[in-house]
Amino acid sequence: MMFRPAVGWRARVGILVIDKDTVPEVEFQAMAPPGVTVHAARFASPRQHGSGSYGDDPASTVAESPDIARGLDHLGRIGLDAITLCFVTGSFFGGLGFDDAFAAVASEKAHGCRVATAAGAVRAALAATGVRRPFFVAPPWFNDLIAQHALGYFRDAGLAPAGLVRYDLGPAWHDKEPWQVWDANGQQEVRADELYRQVRMLAPADADGVAVLGNGLLAADAIAPLEADLGVPVVTSNQAALWYSLRLGGVPALSEGYGRLFELPLATGTAAA
Repeated sequence: MMFRPAVGWRARVGILVIDKDTVPEVEFQAMAPPGVTVHAARFASPRQHGSGSYGDDPASTVAESPDIARGLDHLGRIGLDAITLCFVTGSFFGGLGFDDAFAAVASEKAHGCRVATAAGAVRAALAATGVRRPFFVAPPWFNDLIAQHALGYFRDAGLAPAGLVRYDLGPAWHDKEPWQVWDANGQQEVRADELYRQVRMLAPADADGVAVLGNGLLAADAIAPLEADLGVPVVTSNQAALWYSLRLGGVPALSEGYGRLFELPLATGTAAA
């Protein structure tokens, strides 16, 4: 008799989440269609504080870091349809080759489960929605170096960024360095309505889409209002990662209220990111 899980009977997706981030589980579960469950493992950053280096083999360095390797092992043992690394900076610093290389190494550690990266999922989502000139929105804990590498990563993918802005937490946070914002749990001060307001005000007229970077930036509830008001696709890291995980699992499930990305046919964007 074929095994049919009672939990996640339609699809089960796994996510690897950095230790202090509370957002991915919340947004994945909120956007998940009926019958889809989300299972998380946490990890400490494999990158040294203040460094953008992962050595000569970034994909292996990240995949073989103790927490991530353990998480891949544990998640891989419970029969998931896909696992996503919610750590876009690994891709930004590792370059375009990081996504496929990490997925290959990580899949072996996850006992053959398919693995993707959130940044690769964003790329696939932008391609699937026809966005070529996205306006990027970054978290306030992204420093200039991360922002620079993020733009380089997407330019290397053939995109022409219309600009990048950091979400503004307000005057009380302006005297803090980006890493201090993260350490002070600034991610828990982000509001989807305020993100909507800032993007609505700042998005340039020549942008043909919006891309919200960072799995820790609460944005899911702003997707549909921004698409309605700006008239362009809106892609966020968690939305794209869930969408891509479902496609890897062959699930043609819609997630109503979270943007036109989920309205695409199953055949769109199923190639490896």
